[in-house]
Amino acid sequence: MVFDYIIIGAGSAGCVLANRLSADPSNQVLLLEAGSRDKKLEIHIPAGYAKLHRSEVDWGFETEPQTHLNSRRLYLPRGKTLGGCSSTNAMAYIRGNKEDYNDWAKMGAQGWDYDSVLPYFKKSEHNEQITQLDPRFHGQEGPLNITYSQNFRTDYAEAFIKACVDMGIPETQDFNGAEQEGAGFFQFSIKNNKRCSSAVAFLRPALNRPNLKVITGAQVSQILIEKDRATGVKFSLKKESQFAKANKEVILSAGAFQSPQLLMLSGIGATDELKQQCIGLKKDLPGVGKNLQDHLFCPVASIGKAKSLNHALKPLNELYYTLQYFLRGTGPLTIGPLEANAFAKVFKDNDRPDLQLHFAPLQAGYEADLHNYKTLPTDRDGYSILPTLLKPQSRGYLTLRSTNPADAPVIQPNFLSVEHDLKILVEGTKKAIALHNSSAFAELYESTVIPILPSSDDSLAEHIRRRSETVYHPVGTCKMGSDEGAVVNAQLQVIGIEGLRVADASVMPTVVSGNTNAACIMIGEKAADLILGKTQHDK
Repeated sequence: MVFDYIIIGAGSAGCVLANRLSADPSNQVLLLEAGSRDKKLEIHIPAGYAKLHRSEVDWGFETEPQTHLNSRRLYLPRGKTLGGCSSTNAMAYIRGNKEDYNDWAKMGAQGWDYDSVLPYFKKSEHNEQITQLDPRFHGQEGPLNITYSQNFRTDYAEAFIKACVDMGIPETQDFNGAEQEGAGFFQFSIKNNKRCSSAVAFLRPALNRPNLKVITGAQVSQILIEKDRATGVKFSLKKESQFAKANKEVILSAGAFQSPQLLMLSGIGATDELKQQCIGLKKDLPGVGKNLQDHLFCPVASIGKAKSLNHALKPLNELYYTLQYFLRGTGPLTIGPLEANAFAKVFKDNDRPDLQLHFAPLQAGYEADLHNYKTLPTDRDGYSILPTLLKPQSRGYLTLRSTNPADAPVIQPNFLSVEHDLKILVEGTKKAIALHNSSAFAELYESTVIPILPSSDDSLAEHIRRRSETVYHPVGTCKMGSDEGAVVNAQLQVIGIEGLRVADASVMPTVVSGNTNAACIMIGEKAADLILGKTQHDK
């Protein structure tokens, strides 16, 4: 098999690339995905989110034991289907703060400052509420449908926004506009009450193109490299080895865990790490797998007096709400686990928010498991506020567990290894408790479940060590830049290897201030233009 471009991974960025590169009929494009097609029903029903984790469409990774989180292993879901994590995430559309991208440019990623990436966010987007928002920041001609939840809303979310305003956090309609700081309702990648994943938005419209071939169930084991140039890939399909040649480029879009894993399996990485696995060195790039970052959050949950998503999850109610969803397109199945949100500052002199407050109309209890402290929904109605560490200073790494591409890599994020990160979460948890106790919730609040109140700083720190989970936003393991730790340059080309790029969350030098999926799709858009030699002025 011979193609011009081979894309490894049909995730958020990979589906964008498949669409944009195959738009020119002269380009022969191959898209390889280890998972299946996105046929699982729960993928497309927003409330089906809860049934996707630890399923056949989830890689189901976990961290190494985390020293600063009571030696727990944290669960790390990753989408294993067309659309990748955009088919399994909570659908929140958040771009991050403009200064995040200006930081990238200062770190050597020229052309990735906010003014340069904004056109790519707009290019992807079809915003249903564009008349209510500032059109300088939004688009309406892209394939990715963005909208507020319009067919279901809880009383809890309204109370959360009011409580934030009473605390001094301004109300906002648009976290992706001129100012990020504020409290308001999320916008979601949803269309007609169904998930609008990258596969739905970008890949599905291109599937009938004769110059695009999509192979699912294809586990890539190696990028083939000859004389410092990527020439193709080796992959297994139905347990048989297959080879595909790339005349122009191989583009790696396998995500923050599997992109560096595949580079190392192909001989690109730190010399000593490859030697330990008896892998022949193709290029010494010590930054491969380093610089791992992720967001952490920790719940503050209360029992409430009004109906929440807990009510919809009860087995006796599930049939009723399922019929409501399919017959009327209304009800709690039209939304995911999140409803409202706020960005705020713990340290007021910061140039951007350092705290995100995810709001879920869902009261989460705890399984009686003293080691894992797994978060599980209970049958009592209520709500949860999840203070989120936006700009972690802790850094981790990823390395090979074996030379078998099907084996999960060793994932060591080193969460809370920097004291600053714990301090932000303690202060954020205090804010969340204050919101629960505010007058805005007076008619809805019954009792706080976690943490146990009243709480000292020490007890809150222990609550965080016991209950924190990741927000499933790993980035940074194939860092873009020009320093010694960089893996790709500003054109996303793997340093020292021709014909090979990386385009996914792994190239982010630092994690953006917020949910990461929108940024991954933007990376796919900009990568396509870099590959095709286009600029926004060519449009």
